[in-house]
Amino acid sequence: MHGTDDADSGTGDAARLGALLSRAVRAAVAVESVTALSGGASSATFAVDAARDGAPWPLIFQRGEGSVGMPKRVQAELQRIAGGHGVPVAPVVAIASPGDGLGDGFVMARVDGETLAPRWLRGDDFAAARAAMTAQCGTALARIHAIPLAAVAGLALTGGTAREQCAALFALYRGFGVDEPAFDLAFAWVAARLGDHPARVVCHGDFRSGNLIVDAVGLAAVLDWELAHLGDHHADLGWLCVNAWRFGQWQHPVGGFGDRAALYAAYEAAGGAAVDPRQAHVWEVYGTLRWGMSCLQLADDHLSGRVRSVERAAIGRRVSEVAADLLWLLEYGSI
Repeated sequence: MHGTDDADSGTGDAARLGALLSRAVRAAVAVESVTALSGGASSATFAVDAARDGAPWPLIFQRGEGSVGMPKRVQAELQRIAGGHGVPVAPVVAIASPGDGLGDGFVMARVDGETLAPRWLRGDDFAAARAAMTAQCGTALARIHAIPLAAVAGLALTGGTAREQCAALFALYRGFGVDEPAFDLAFAWVAARLGDHPARVVCHGDFRSGNLIVDAVGLAAVLDWELAHLGDHHADLGWLCVNAWRFGQWQHPVGGFGDRAALYAAYEAAGGAAVDPRQAHVWEVYGTLRWGMSCLQLADDHLSGRVRSVERAAIGRRVSEVAADLLWLLEYGSI
């Protein structure tokens, strides 16, 4: 971990986390270890093994890296708000302030379960979970979209009409200087079918397999709120069905575990707005384009020399997969 000038970053950050946690819960907290779990362009995640009044207290600390993405303090506040509206999330324990010496970060409870989608999508131990996930995800999305806009007014979430969001994505595509005919066709197809109404709901922005904690009975927590924005409720539904998030289980369009009609029914039964399958399909195509932009961005990171990474270069090569998915979606309407 970093964010301070101390040479003993491990010991120092453990002490600083202990002080933050003790102040937040008004109890004696000792942090025994801080272990890096993952890191990326916008955030780093650490397992924190702490003791509260002498009892084990497993936690997670997330810290922003650089200026990319939503500030972690905003993500934490949104996560708290979502939890208060019935969305399964990891409870937020404490949010770091500048004086804490921990950077832009927050601490949340560590939720038991599996985050690696290929494991819970294929493992026999998760068969019951997969059977329950479609209804649970529909309910969770309905609850996210029911969060009053007034409740998030202070978070300055991005928004805009659907066409404005598509135009911004197209500008990003043009900025890469790449000509991919399947992308050009898909952008034109989507732009002609997106509505121009104002953003109406809080969208998670990255609700998909890989950003969910799954236990033996299903959805335990929704993770990674950093792409949340104001938008159309079909956007999250379409994103969950993008082929990339099925992790090879392509025959189950909803995240590799369910079917669209059941997702839409569960969403509406939980109070979500009426789902237009045609609009959901448009947003699935748009979501596929979004994933294509991510692939192009990672490739550009490597090729430009900004971030030399075999992993980013390898993901960048998946642009061809996205092109194939787009052509199939436009020709046949479903993968």
